[in-house]
Amino acid sequence: MKLVVRMSDVTPYSPANHHGTVNHRLIAPETVGDTKIELLHGHLQPGGSALPHAHPGLDQVCYLLEGRARVSCRGVVEEMNPGDACHFPAECEHTFEVLGDSPVRVLVIYSPPYGEDPAKVVRR
Repeated sequence: MKLVVRMSDVTPYSPANHHGTVNHRLIAPETVGDTKIELLHGHLQPGGSALPHAHPGLDQVCYLLEGRARVSCRGVVEEMNPGDACHFPAECEHTFEVLGDSPVRVLVIYSPPYGEDPAKVVRR
């Protein structure tokens, strides 16, 4: 059983449909064997964003660690600051964009795991 996963233990990647983003998949089937939840750390540069997309059958939560962001879902647009969390329900088309000149660090939780599986995303 793997109890602790360090960012240095996993390979960073840039997710599809995102700009200026580097993620580290920390808790996932391939790291700890979990099949119910996935946790990743995202780092977005100023101007970085996730273009409109949705995840069928998959909920997403974001917890902002650093920076400022604007999120949208179902016509609702909100700004996030460090310590704020948002929830994108399954099937809800959403966006995420960095505000200002500082990078964003965010924890992202998917349930069940997303794993960058093209079958688990719908893009415009």
